[in-house]
Amino acid sequence: MIDANLANFETEVVEASRSLPVLVDLWAPWCGPCRTLGPILEKLETAYEGRFKLVKINTEDEQDLAAAFGVRSIPMVVLLKDGQPVDGFVGALPEGQIRQFLDRHVPAAAEEPAEEAAEAELDAPQDPGAALEQMQQGLATNPADDALRGRYVKALLEGGRLDDARRAFEPLAGKLAIDSLANALKEWMDAIDAAAQAPADEALRARIAADRRDFAARFALAQRAMAQRQWTAAMDELLEILMRDKNWADQAARKAYVAVLELMAPPPQKTTDGQVPAVDPTVESYRRRLSMTVLS
Repeated sequence: MIDANLANFETEVVEASRSLPVLVDLWAPWCGPCRTLGPILEKLETAYEGRFKLVKINTEDEQDLAAAFGVRSIPMVVLLKDGQPVDGFVGALPEGQIRQFLDRHVPAAAEEPAEEAAEAELDAPQDPGAALEQMQQGLATNPADDALRGRYVKALLEGGRLDDARRAFEPLAGKLAIDSLANALKEWMDAIDAAAQAPADEALRARIAADRRDFAARFALAQRAMAQRQWTAAMDELLEILMRDKNWADQAARKAYVAVLELMAPPPQKTTDGQVPAVDPTVESYRRRLSMTVLS
């Protein structure tokens, strides 16, 4: 467990999260629920044997960091991966619920060889049609497998099957607050819907030329780029908003940006030595840009 401050935040939180998930506990000495939650998190850090790192931030002493995280109520817990926040919760949850939260994000414990073989077979390269059929069969056997369902919905969207994706997504609709991929897929589908109704790109760019702070026009351009899977173009527009107003429209630009990063990231895979492969340099670059913009 580490106490973070402005001086060590970049190293202990942002950089550390590129190697393993970092769980940030934002608390204050006067906060009763914080005193309940803190020992549970410390116990789980030990129980998970190094699969995530716990960092504590005293919001009374580190008000700039608290503001950067948008703290409105404590205790507030934020999980970071690859330099960016991807999930979180507010309040002193029971240990069981926190374990469920962690299990969605932290690397799994060592698996039995049979399980590793099954994963390798599932992740083996195959043609899109066969992959969709395999995922569909998997969901028929285990409809509660949210991770598989998320991959299935994403594959349907990539194949242009929007209506099928919407139907497959329905069981995930109530889990947006705890499932980063589900949240990203919802942002993508919303972008597709919005792009179909938005003015032409030329009209939107004319509005921006007349007013650089026409964030609605920029956001519409970003959503159209998302609809067309032009991920970096979408993030470039979203960064223009974030650099001028981080909180515009209830942080709509940041949420969409995080969604794009989630959509760009391939499913986690293990190398032969059990390590997670290096991330795509484009994804890494845009994650750094978001971190610098949000914390500036």
